[in-house]
Amino acid sequence: MDIQTFAIAGVKLFTPRHIGDERGYFAETFRADTFADHCGTHAFVQDNESLSVKVGTVRGLHFQSMPRAQGKLVRCTAGALFDVAVDIRRGSPTYGKWVGETLTPENGKQLWVPAGFAHGFCSLKPNSVICYKVTDYYSAECDKGLRWNDPDISVVWPDIADPDTLSHKDRQQPLLADLPAYFS
Repeated sequence: MDIQTFAIAGVKLFTPRHIGDERGYFAETFRADTFADHCGTHAFVQDNESLSVKVGTVRGLHFQSMPRAQGKLVRCTAGALFDVAVDIRRGSPTYGKWVGETLTPENGKQLWVPAGFAHGFCSLKPNSVICYKVTDYYSAECDKGLRWNDPDISVVWPDIADPDTLSHKDRQQPLLADLPAYFS
């Protein structure tokens, strides 16, 4: 497995090795020991899956606050996604900075989004499926978000990102400047 780091501490990109032949391929998509070596020990307690039917569907930027903060290990199992993690750890030298990666079933890439980061994505193909493991259970009380197109963050979304696909909740999310210090 190839593990890539970023200028933003904590976020990692895992790319499993595909061993293939004329029948297809085999890949180890997760190993607890390898993950722990690079990200620390985390217990994954829930797997989530979401289908985005339309190209350009934008979901996010989402996170859970304490005491139910979640780390997410994200991958795409159908279609293609542009996946984003935004540092919302107040006081961090990379506060408000983001990383983005294209995830597809073919490239097998998985983005580790630790607690203290907002997460979102844009579907690049129709019928795109995102699957992700989380380190804590969903909590409606701790479910928070950040405006997907905040100019202070300036995520460079794909040109196909369609604001009309945003949920009502995502249309109402605060700007980074108005976000309480959920993570310090």
